[in-house]
Amino acid sequence: MNVNHTKRNNLVDIHPEATIGRDTSIGSFTFIDKDVIIGEDCWIGPNVTILRGTRIGDRCKIYPGAVLGGLPQDLKYEGEYTTVEIGSNTTIREYVTVNRATKDAWKTTVGNRCLLMAYVHVAHDCQIGNQVILANNTNLAGHVVIQDHAILEGLVAVQQFVKIGAHSFIAGGSLVRKSVPPYVKAAREPLSYVGVNSVGLHRRGFKDEAIKAIQDIYRILFVKGNNLGNSLEIVETTIDISPEREAILEFIRNADRGIMRGFQQTNQQK
Repeated sequence: MNVNHTKRNNLVDIHPEATIGRDTSIGSFTFIDKDVIIGEDCWIGPNVTILRGTRIGDRCKIYPGAVLGGLPQDLKYEGEYTTVEIGSNTTIREYVTVNRATKDAWKTTVGNRCLLMAYVHVAHDCQIGNQVILANNTNLAGHVVIQDHAILEGLVAVQQFVKIGAHSFIAGGSLVRKSVPPYVKAAREPLSYVGVNSVGLHRRGFKDEAIKAIQDIYRILFVKGNNLGNSLEIVETTIDISPEREAILEFIRNADRGIMRGFQQTNQQK
């Protein structure tokens, strides 16, 4: 164990094969297993459990009760060597659980500058991008993918294999059964398109013309009542090429589990 300038006390249990970076502080009654790597200048609070196969970047904060690197809650798991990897500058609040992946050399990942609020659960094989916010009691089933800058409000539950696009915003208490494309706001039951996340996009430096083009794309996809195949063709022929247009088209075409619908489309199907 690298203990160079590591702040700790006699009440912690750190395996000698764990690697702890410089200037990392570890609170009382914390357990750190073998084959754990923690970066520099982290704050690991009291009563934290970090199990084997966990990798944590620099300047992270891990609050009391968090359990990182737990075995996957999947009956198909056969004991393969898997990992959890957490990026730098990420905050993990009280009683968050992040489970390891299920197949040899696979990993569950949480990116840089993320915020996982209290009681969040990240299941096996999830892939969370950078600067993602998961609010209190959000629960992700296995194999969920969340792209950069997405925000999920409290009590959101995401079904396995669902994908959530970059810069999207999902309202609190939502059940996410279908994939959510980039740049949108999603709410209601069943989960539906309720607009473009224009406030978030402005905050992140998107220009007005880019936001208008995104709104035009989703008006075609979700408001005008065309089927999805026709809508994609209309977008390709009427909307100028841009990184945002290509990201939306690629996301929808690769959404194997289907995407959420517009609220009007959902009502029409009842």
